[in-house]
Amino acid sequence: MLGRRGFELFRHLRCRDGAENCTQMWRHSSSLTKANISEAVNEKVESPALKPEQKSNPSFSDFLTDTFGRQHTYLRISLTERCNLRCQYCMPQEGVQLSPKQMLLSTDEILALSQMFVKEGITKIRLTGGEPTVRRDLVDILKGLDSLRSEGLKSIAMTTNGITLSRRLPLYQDAGLDQLNISLDTLVPPKFEFITRRKGFEKVLQGIDKALELGYDPVKVNCVVMRGLNEEEILDFVEFTQHKKVDIRFIEYMPFGGNKWNFNKLVSYQQMLDIIRSRWPDLDRLSDHANDTSKAYKVPGFAGQVGFITSMSEHFCGTCNRLRMTADGNLKVCLHGEAEVSLRDALRNNTSDEEMLEIIGAAVKRKKKQHAGMLNLSKMKNRPMILIDHSSDTNHFNQPNSRPTASSVILPMFRREHFHRHKSGFVRLSRDILHVAVGKGSHCSNQIRLFSAFRKTFSSYDDDNMKYWEADLKERRKELEDVDLEPSSGNQSQLTHTDEKGRAMMVDVGSKPDTERIALAEGRIVLGKEVFDLVKENGIKKGDVLTVSQIAGIMAAKKTADFIPLCHNIPISKVELTFTLEEEEYSVLIRSSVKTRGQTGVEMEALVAVSMAALTIYDMCKAVTHNMVISDIRLLSKTGGQRGDYFKEN
Repeated sequence: MLGRRGFELFRHLRCRDGAENCTQMWRHSSSLTKANISEAVNEKVESPALKPEQKSNPSFSDFLTDTFGRQHTYLRISLTERCNLRCQYCMPQEGVQLSPKQMLLSTDEILALSQMFVKEGITKIRLTGGEPTVRRDLVDILKGLDSLRSEGLKSIAMTTNGITLSRRLPLYQDAGLDQLNISLDTLVPPKFEFITRRKGFEKVLQGIDKALELGYDPVKVNCVVMRGLNEEEILDFVEFTQHKKVDIRFIEYMPFGGNKWNFNKLVSYQQMLDIIRSRWPDLDRLSDHANDTSKAYKVPGFAGQVGFITSMSEHFCGTCNRLRMTADGNLKVCLHGEAEVSLRDALRNNTSDEEMLEIIGAAVKRKKKQHAGMLNLSKMKNRPMILIDHSSDTNHFNQPNSRPTASSVILPMFRREHFHRHKSGFVRLSRDILHVAVGKGSHCSNQIRLFSAFRKTFSSYDDDNMKYWEADLKERRKELEDVDLEPSSGNQSQLTHTDEKGRAMMVDVGSKPDTERIALAEGRIVLGKEVFDLVKENGIKKGDVLTVSQIAGIMAAKKTADFIPLCHNIPISKVELTFTLEEEEYSVLIRSSVKTRGQTGVEMEALVAVSMAALTIYDMCKAVTHNMVISDIRLLSKTGGQRGDYFKEN
């Protein structure tokens, strides 16, 4: 049985033909299950007829016309499988298996295939990902696509998470980008971090403002709505359009590989509409353009508008004019379809243009009338969204999350009522929450007090009424329940470098046995394209950056006791430093290995080696730019210690 929530969704899906049909269906509702509701929906809802402006053009390419007469003029190209966020509805928590770089389409291959599609009638190309802005040749791709306007291309669009837009958008606009979609699923910063598993809320807002400043009209903002996560922010998003000329597009939560889609997480178009009209009953329905996926509405007097992408409750398959090309060169004729054909392989096998078009045409002809329906889709195999078409990792992001710390669990537990708006547009913690975090003791103790306060409130929630993102946090919090979170005088004595009164002291290692000890550490410095190219070509005026940095790191490791007051001055038998140039991110990955035989470990020496090497790179390159970022310095492993070996969970 579906229960009341299921029936409400069923009512919105089916009762669009009048009260009489609604009454008839309600009489039979006692026997409804998820299986036969899906059957009923697919039986009742037909693909909409073509609008007058969508009638077939007899001169349009047969290769891009399917057996239902749909002419495909819109191509979405995924540029990369990588992303700098990890949105929960897009990427599985365990990450995804990335394709080797040589298996992805090159710049020339993307442009060659784009030209072939444009010649056949594609008039709009949208760049997606992964996150398209992490691809270093994005500007070159945009310029190449811009040159196709003379052959019939009318629009170049991009969907992005907006993290880098405030800095890079002017370059993209100059290269030919004329339409922009930005993904943003919450207006609450800690919830943003929970959804994306990364920071960056303020950067996205800055990106939206930059797009408005540069004249993008409208700036489309994509918001995936999930019950228990952000449906209570629907009204806030509508209010966001009052003074900003943005088009907020509410997207029904869709099933993809690994995103744990659940029927109860879906908030339908009609349900969202009811929520908005409860506050703005005069919400106006606007006219949609041909092939629009979004149903457009506007609050009278507001600068912007809102729309609804109803893939699940009211599909728009009958007017679909979209084709998709994945980053590894596969053509997908339906977002929710499993069938794919490799254009990359055909292109690399020197297949003629005529044969390429036959391959494309055969794939398009296999496109079905409509997708399988929401309940069937959740059971079908499909790529995770990030591997199909989404803006939402560099290698170090594509690994499973490590065990959450107290602070990582605290942040998402804040709820909307704990925040208030400032005229700046940013959302901040209210004072009644801030005072919980203020008190005596260390920063760690403050976090423990804050966590404990929320733990008492959080534990009192009724599981049946708990929002699912809160339930998820509660489940993850269970991993910490065996830890005594309440600070006490006894806890501080467990720290090796403090005495029973909490004062700093040096550990006596004289009684420890001599063992062979090895520590590995790593860090990263993001340079930017100009500096990266100079380092790669050894063109920095100060000299060989990597060699000098290697020497500096080794010297620093040997001097660690001079920098870290309570470290022991120990003999080091070996220090190794390696550098990996990461072209896609314009960064240098630094790894150190330090070895000794003695009575204490060398993890600090390994960390100092990485830190000093990164600082030396910065120092040698700062004459070119100061816009470099040192990050992700961490211990990877240590062996030979009395408390056992340690290996970082990826």
